[in-house]
Amino acid sequence: MIDRYLKLPVNKSFFLFGPRQTGKTTLINSIFREKVYKINLLLSDQFFKYSKDPSLLRREVMEKKKSIKHVFIDEIQRVPELLNEVQCLIDSTSLYFIMSGSSARKLKRGYANLLGGRAVQRFLFPFMWQEVSGKAQLMHFLRFGSLPPVFLAGTESDKLDLLNAYVDIYLREEIQSEGIVRQIGAFSRFLDMAASQFGEIVNYSTVARECQQAVMTVKTYYEILVDTLIGFRLEPWRKSLRKRLSGHPKFYLFDNGVTNIINRYDHAISDPKLLGRLFEQFVIMETIKWIRASQKIINLYYWRTNTGAEVDLLMERSGRLTGAYEIKWSRIVTTAQLTGLKSFQEDYPDVPCHVVCNTDEPYRLGNILVMNWSQFLQELLKK
Repeated sequence: MIDRYLKLPVNKSFFLFGPRQTGKTTLINSIFREKVYKINLLLSDQFFKYSKDPSLLRREVMEKKKSIKHVFIDEIQRVPELLNEVQCLIDSTSLYFIMSGSSARKLKRGYANLLGGRAVQRFLFPFMWQEVSGKAQLMHFLRFGSLPPVFLAGTESDKLDLLNAYVDIYLREEIQSEGIVRQIGAFSRFLDMAASQFGEIVNYSTVARECQQAVMTVKTYYEILVDTLIGFRLEPWRKSLRKRLSGHPKFYLFDNGVTNIINRYDHAISDPKLLGRLFEQFVIMETIKWIRASQKIINLYYWRTNTGAEVDLLMERSGRLTGAYEIKWSRIVTTAQLTGLKSFQEDYPDVPCHVVCNTDEPYRLGNILVMNWSQFLQELLKK
């Protein structure tokens, strides 16, 4: 088993959220091996049993409480009514509850009891580069992503089969089966459009026109991808919070392999422009994985002027910008390629600026540090 960077609390109740097939159940089972009462709501008999009578959970746990320490409920979002029983048990026993799920949307949007103050939240994503760096190459992450079943599959054909099944069964059909969307055809068209524009600034009106849907419907679809942890928005940085909220975000998908399959990029990728976009998504997603796994309170943004000067990634901590990063697929970076960072430095001269790229060794262009992407990822772990 590949060790995960995420550390789960042993003496606290917690939710573990993450997209399907990221290894949530495997991770939990590897840590909590003894004195655990397990309930899997993906199993039809258990789903129907607890759906019919949520209070059955309380009666069962009270009967077993002397012989167990943890109660593990897998896919908790399928029967959110159980959370009222969980709260009662947390308040009345010394047991700890582990609740995993592939989507918090049904819980949040359905006003489910999220156990305020009684359970912390953790998030698990596909393998981080640092978890498998000795077992993979960058091109694997750019082409196939790092979903555990795909990463561990033996052949290229197996990897593509798994990714196709993931997109067709989970992203298109299962999201509908969970009642999150009503029209799978409309959502499927939107998903194709959103994937084709990954890493770009979102124009809701344009996407709505292309998908033949209302703008509010398109905004709801983007919210679904964010709530199910399939996609992430990168908001524009503004000094004013009000102006920041009024800007258009960029949108990234959680895994390059999934992105490529939706876009039907199922062959070796050689187009430098496409590789650059996938590389940018890889670096940003690895940063998000690190933030979520380490529970850092760091916000991410992009920066863009009215004239089009742009910086791909800003990090903000406690209201202060701590770093600006331009992400480039190039091996050699010249001063002429740094117009965005130089424009940014005019407004923020005290913020350290970097280029994350394919260079062999770090070097400086003026006061801008050019560094290899693997060095950037290693230095994240030290923050």
